Amino acid sequence: MTPAAQQQAREKVMGDRLSAISTSLLALALAAGAAQGAPLVKDCGKDGKYVIGFSQANNAEPYRQHVNDELTAAAGQVPQFTLQIADGAGNVNTQTSQMDNFVTQKVDLILISPFEAAPLTPVVARAMKAGIPVIELDRKTLGDPGKDYTAFIGGDNFKIAEEAGHYVADKLLPQGGEVAVLEGLPSSTPAVERLNGFKAGVKANTKIEVVAEQAADWLPDKAQTAFAAMLQAHPNIKAVYASNDMMAAGARLAAKGAGKKEGDIKILGTDGLPGPSGGIRAVAEGEWAATFTYPTGGPQAIDMAKSILLDCADKVPTVVTVPTMAITPDNAKGMMGK
Repeated sequence: MTPAAQQQAREKVMGDRLSAISTSLLALALAAGAAQGAPLVKDCGKDGKYVIGFSQANNAEPYRQHVNDELTAAAGQVPQFTLQIADGAGNVNTQTSQMDNFVTQKVDLILISPFEAAPLTPVVARAMKAGIPVIELDRKTLGDPGKDYTAFIGGDNFKIAEEAGHYVADKLLPQGGEVAVLEGLPSSTPAVERLNGFKAGVKANTKIEVVAEQAADWLPDKAQTAFAAMLQAHPNIKAVYASNDMMAAGARLAAKGAGKKEGDIKILGTDGLPGPSGGIRAVAEGEWAATFTYPTGGPQAIDMAKSILLDCADKVPTVVTVPTMAITPDNAKGMMGK
């Protein structure tokens, strides 16, 4: 073989090798692209029928029932969806068992409002490992959205409470005074975020002093007992921030029991629930100074479920923050009945 022929042979071998390498790289790239574009669930499409399990923290709370109602209404607009709601009854063991049942049933998607963060983290991980998307509503387990669970939908608890703190500092007590905080269940993320948010908000007024803070676990009777004790220790409290509307109602009863007149203590709630026992009516009728709506996220959760199950989405926003609204004497009456 002449030197020229040898060179041509070497070039052909090299070309064949490069071609093989290029083909392999292209195959890898296509595989990677396919992986990136793979749906979040294997069985999806507009013609399917899907079961969505919702693990609710505690149906006994009015806010939780409000969430259930909005979820049910939103899911009812989607013929392909069947929504199953399990009541965790304020017990992490009950809620864990119900979540495991959803996994065993092989539901298509799970929604959860965890009663407590840490104890329910393992069962969320088990659902994710089973290939079931998990959307967390209002409350979070430990870990990161998009990794340890599919997504979080809810209001910004810190900012909602911070807004309440600013309202006290700027509008209710511009001259300063003593204030108190009734915290929710300390092992739940909203309770911690709302406590810290309110304390951050009132710092805008250096003449305001937070003289008492007590966990009342979201319950009106515990809030009544706790606030009664606060008023005995600090009879000059001018405002109390309750981390939900139920505790605000309990605080009002305690204030009345202590001989306080309506308006002597500015009461602020969180939830802004409609109806005769809700915070909107309480503000409209002058019983409370304000409440702050905490949106359920129900419609947004069903919209995300549609993206995953009907549209075969390969990704969804990992955090969806739904807007809130301050309910004050300026707008409360206009909100009645809405």
